[in-house]
Amino acid sequence: MVRLAKFYLVCYNSLQSLGWFVALLRLVPCLVPPFPVHSAYVVAGDLICFLQTCAILETVHAAIGLVPTAPLLAFLQWGGRIHFILAVVRQIREVQSSPSVFITFIAWSISEVIRYSHYALSTLKVCPAWLTYLRYTAFIPLYPIGVGPGEMWTMYQALPFVKKRDLYSGFFEKFSMSYRSFLVGVLVLYPFLWLKLYQHVFKQRKSKLGKGSRKKRA
Repeated sequence: MVRLAKFYLVCYNSLQSLGWFVALLRLVPCLVPPFPVHSAYVVAGDLICFLQTCAILETVHAAIGLVPTAPLLAFLQWGGRIHFILAVVRQIREVQSSPSVFITFIAWSISEVIRYSHYALSTLKVCPAWLTYLRYTAFIPLYPIGVGPGEMWTMYQALPFVKKRDLYSGFFEKFSMSYRSFLVGVLVLYPFLWLKLYQHVFKQRKSKLGKGSRKKRA
């Protein structure tokens, strides 16, 4: 049973890593003049929607004890991204060509290639030290970039279109509010929730790398 679980985790993380690597390859041409960053969703949007939807399995992994992660934390991470990509970007065509979508996608893709590769190789106990270091260091610039000029900027740009179309009114009227009000609330709370996650990953970094690792690199 343990071997089967290990085999499954290696397959899942390897496939996710491969998928995000393909997404990254599709986004790289946007960095070449004339910098067609407006086409980021066209070239990688469907794939990223699929990969991020499949990531709900990570909440299941945590819930059944397959990985040592808090189920609620796993769900919140997944929920935040799936709301962004499916409820906002996929539904509002006007924001799909925004540079902020490209910024989000490139930050996500680099982060996930590193993260899933690290998980897969760590499960096999053959993860090189440099990849572990990269896993717990690359997030320092990537997370703020993906959240600030990426996700939050995109959601802010979406507000006029959400109001104009009264998006998801059938659902939110049950709670005596509009989706626009909900989205504004998300934007207000986002920095505080993200900061908690950012601090959590810094604690993981300290735990995984430790003083010894830093001295060795000094």
